[in-house]
Amino acid sequence: MENLLRDAPVGQLLRLLTRNRVFQYPEERSDFTLPVEYTVALANHKPKPHSSANSTLVPRDIESSSALDDLEKATPEEDLAIRKETSIAPKEDKHGHILVDWYTTDDAANPQNWTQTKKAFVSFIIFIYTFIVYTGSAIYTSSEEGVTTAFGVSITTASLGLSLYVLGYGVGPLVFSPLSEIPSIGRSPVYSITMFLFVIISIPLPLVNNLGGLLVLRFLQGFFGSPCLATGGATMQDMYSLLYLPYALSVWVIAAYCGPALGPLISGFAVSNMGWRWSLWEILWGAGPVFIVMFLLLPETAAPTILHHRAHRLRKRVGTDRFLSQSEIDQKELKPLAIAIAAIIKPIEITIKDPAVLFVQVYTAIVYGIYYSFFEVFDLVYPPMYGFTLGTIGLVFLCILVACFLAVLSYFAYLSYYLIPRLLKGQSTSQESRLVPALIACFGPPIGLFLFGWTARPSIHWIVPTIGITIYAGSAFVVLQCVFVYVPMSYPMYAASLFAANDFFRSAMACGSVLYARPMFNNLGIGKGISLLGGLSVIGVIGIFVLYWYGSVLRAKSKFAIS
Repeated sequence: MENLLRDAPVGQLLRLLTRNRVFQYPEERSDFTLPVEYTVALANHKPKPHSSANSTLVPRDIESSSALDDLEKATPEEDLAIRKETSIAPKEDKHGHILVDWYTTDDAANPQNWTQTKKAFVSFIIFIYTFIVYTGSAIYTSSEEGVTTAFGVSITTASLGLSLYVLGYGVGPLVFSPLSEIPSIGRSPVYSITMFLFVIISIPLPLVNNLGGLLVLRFLQGFFGSPCLATGGATMQDMYSLLYLPYALSVWVIAAYCGPALGPLISGFAVSNMGWRWSLWEILWGAGPVFIVMFLLLPETAAPTILHHRAHRLRKRVGTDRFLSQSEIDQKELKPLAIAIAAIIKPIEITIKDPAVLFVQVYTAIVYGIYYSFFEVFDLVYPPMYGFTLGTIGLVFLCILVACFLAVLSYFAYLSYYLIPRLLKGQSTSQESRLVPALIACFGPPIGLFLFGWTARPSIHWIVPTIGITIYAGSAFVVLQCVFVYVPMSYPMYAASLFAANDFFRSAMACGSVLYARPMFNNLGIGKGISLLGGLSVIGVIGIFVLYWYGSVLRAKSKFAIS
C-alpha cells in the first residue's frame, strides 16, 4: 500500500512538498546498495561504442546467451524460475553513458511484474474513469427537451450539448496522448490533472443560464475527459503482456462502449422528476469520487517514465551524470516540430497512403456514427410507436449491455480455445489471424440495422427492433476489438498516433451523426434512414474480407507496416 500511495499523484505531491523526505524510493534510502552490475559499469570510465541501447539479460550463475535460449524454450513455470535468477546488466552508449534499466527481470518497479491484484486494481480505476467520461456524453440526451424549453431553441440545436462533448473527447487525445508519452511527465499526472479540470468544469455546468455557456462547458468537459480514450489502452499495454493484453483491452472497451448506453438510463427517470439540469449534476457526482481515487491510488505505469525518474535518483545518489535512461538520450535528439509532426501529421499521412489504415479509420468512424445516431432515433421510435416514457427509453439501451456481454464471451472463447493455445504451442500466426472473429461478426451490423429499421412499427412488438439493435451492437463490438488489436501489431511504431487519430475520426463522425440523424429520419422515415446506415455498414463486410485475404500483401507494399 505504501508503494501504491508513493507512486500515486498524492504521494508525488507530498514528496515534492517535503523534498523527498517521505515516501522514499529505494535509491533514496540509507540502506540502498547499488547493484553490482552498475558498480562494474561505473568503474569502467572508458566509453564503449554501442549500436543498440537495449538491455542484455545476464544471469547470476550462467552465461547470457544460454539464459536467453532457456527463456525462449522454457515453460511458464521454468521461465519464472529462470527470470528470478536473472539480473539485467546496463549497457553503455558511445558517449559512455550508463543506460538505466530494470535491476532484475522480476524488478517490482516494472508494471509487467506487478501482482495480478495490483494490475486488476489499476485496471479497475481506468475502467471506472473511462465509464464515467463516456457516460457523461449520452447522459445529457434526457435533458435535450428541457434545454429546448429553457432556452427556446430547436431540438437539433439542443443536441449540440451531446455532439460538442463527443467532439471534445475526439480532439483531446491529439493533445494529451503526446504529453503522456513524454517520459518526464508520464500518464498518471495527465490523468489526474485533466480529471481534476473535468470535475471543476462539472460544477458550474448545471448552474449555467445561457445556451452558449452550456455548449462551451460541454465541449471543455469532453476535452478534459478525453485522456482515457487513447491513453487508457496504453496503460493496459504497460501492465499486461501481448499474449493476454486482448483480455484487458476488451474489458476496458466495455466501459467505453456501454457508458453511453447507460447514460440515458441513469438520467431518464431523474430528469423526468427533477428537471433537465439533474443529468448534469449526476456527472459531477460520478466524476468527483473517481478523481479522488485516481489522485490517491493511481500509480504511474509507463516504463520510460519510471526509468527516467530512477536515472535521476541514481545520478543524485552516486553523484555522477553518467546515469541516463534511454528516453533521456532519445529526447536530446527530438525537436518540438518533430514531435508535432509525429503526433499529428504522421497519422494523417499513414491514413492517406495506407489502404488498411484508411479502411480501419473509415469503418470505425461509421460504426460510431451509427451508434450515436441511436440516441436520436430511439426518441422517434419507442415513445410514439410503443408509448415509452423518457425513463423507459433508457431501459431499451440495456440491450447494448447484453450485446457487449455476449460479444465479450464469444471473443474470450476465441482467445482461450483457439488463438492463445496456438501461440503457446509455438505455431506461427499472421497478424491477419486476429481478424478471424470479425469474418463472422462483420455480417451482424447490416443485419441488425435492417431488422431494426423495417420492424420498428406499432404492428410489430417492440422486442423485435430491439433484438436488431442487440445484434448490431454485439457484432460491431467484436469487429472493433479485432481491428484495434490488428493495428498495433501491424503498425507498432505508429500505434499510439494512429489510435489518437482514430479517436478523432470516430468522434468527429459521431459528432456529425448526432446533428444529422434526427433531420434524416424525419425526412426519409425510420426504415429508409436506417437502411441507408445499413448500406454504409456493408463496407465493413467487404473491407474485413479484403483485409484478411490481402492484408499481408498490403503490408508488404506499405513503408509503415511490418510484414
